[in-house]
Amino acid sequence: MSMSEHDASRREFLVRAAVGAGAVAGAGLVPETHAQTREQDRKAKSETNAPAGVLNYIDLALAGAYADLQDFYRRGLAQLDAYCRKTYNEPFVRLSATRQDEVITALDEGKAGGFTWPTAQEFFNTIRTHTMEGMFADPIYGGNKDFAGWRLVGFPGAQAIFTPADMQSKQAFTRAPILSLQAQAQGPTRKE
Repeated sequence: MSMSEHDASRREFLVRAAVGAGAVAGAGLVPETHAQTREQDRKAKSETNAPAGVLNYIDLALAGAYADLQDFYRRGLAQLDAYCRKTYNEPFVRLSATRQDEVITALDEGKAGGFTWPTAQEFFNTIRTHTMEGMFADPIYGGNKDFAGWRLVGFPGAQAIFTPADMQSKQAFTRAPILSLQAQAQGPTRKE
């Protein structure tokens, strides 16, 4: 795979994860009349668009540390839905992969119409940031399921000790995180 192909596939993963996570993370924030549809969409898209428990991380963050961003997500999701319905007559989660890519690109470039607050770029950047946090944070916060993010980048996780040989080695570090912390790192889960 060439570097440009790698960069393109990496970008595609990141933006699909980001927008997919944001599109379903607000499921609990919408009126009950849409709850069943949102739940079906969440189940259908969760591991495809946001692997490694990213949705769980975002849901927990919006219920806790990022509770002040609930209105930001509500409004951003409503504007995303309105943009997709106006442009394609479908909500984002029902669009084809090609159309989702078009929407993601429009958000990223600030070209998605109808966004006031948050702007399209602000919404995209926030979702991308939260997705990256959920993918690479310590699993104790509800994301990075099965250490998927850490494995992706070769991060060894919690270790009892790093020996001098470990610190000087030019080889990839392959020792797994210590088991006692692995068991605790299942992290919290959101209530269904």
